[in-house]
Amino acid sequence: MSQAAAPLYLLHTQPDARLLATWMARHRTHDEGEALHGLLRATFGPAAPQPFRYLDEARGLLAYTPLDAQVLAAQVAKAVDADPLAARTLGLSASTQHDGYRLRPYPTQWTQGQMLGFEVRVRPTVRGTKGEQDAFLHAVAQAGGKDGAPVQREAVYAQWLRAQLALREGQPRQPWQGAVELLDVKLQAFARNPITRRSQPGAGGERKGHIIDGPDTTLTGRLRVLDPIAFAQLLARGVGRHRSYGFGMLLLQRAT
Repeated sequence: MSQAAAPLYLLHTQPDARLLATWMARHRTHDEGEALHGLLRATFGPAAPQPFRYLDEARGLLAYTPLDAQVLAAQVAKAVDADPLAARTLGLSASTQHDGYRLRPYPTQWTQGQMLGFEVRVRPTVRGTKGEQDAFLHAVAQAGGKDGAPVQREAVYAQWLRAQLALREGQPRQPWQGAVELLDVKLQAFARNPITRRSQPGAGGERKGHIIDGPDTTLTGRLRVLDPIAFAQLLARGVGRHRSYGFGMLLLQRAT
């Protein structure tokens, strides 16, 4: 039997771009997502809000979190005492430029058949013998010059997104699978951006970083809710890999 979805809140902060750049330089990374992941973990520990999306300096950072206002306020107060610079960098504490973070309840009750517009930043990759590979490049290699229509990047990424959300035959159903039907998907933005991922600490306590090249895409479109409980769990989980590094957060709006 399906259970009621856990409460969900939308957190909005305004990271300080200058302090963020300084933090990145100190930690020798050019990956904004890794930097924000580290700052959120340093501030909130295992309860770090995710998935999150850093839009830009003006619009700030959005994240989903199960922490209510009272619990989050206690976490922030503790973080400000323990690491005030990290809290300031994330925009969690009030400053002369910003008024601190904002938190509001996010819907967890959805209607079956409800249509919504969506936007999601993802890395559409598939795993193979050589590790992660761009799903589009993989599809091109699979086509191998066969006769037929050329492989379209938008179509490949749309199919990748559908596969991420669909029920998987022969595998146990995950709570968030089968939550929605994608009515249409558009490729809103595309870039190839390297990201940094670090290994587990070695004997000397160092975490070696390795660079992963791949697609950085923004997909938009419309969806229809099929399973309201599963949809709420999908929002809290996010889509695809690297969800704790700034990818996979479904942003919703009224369908047009």
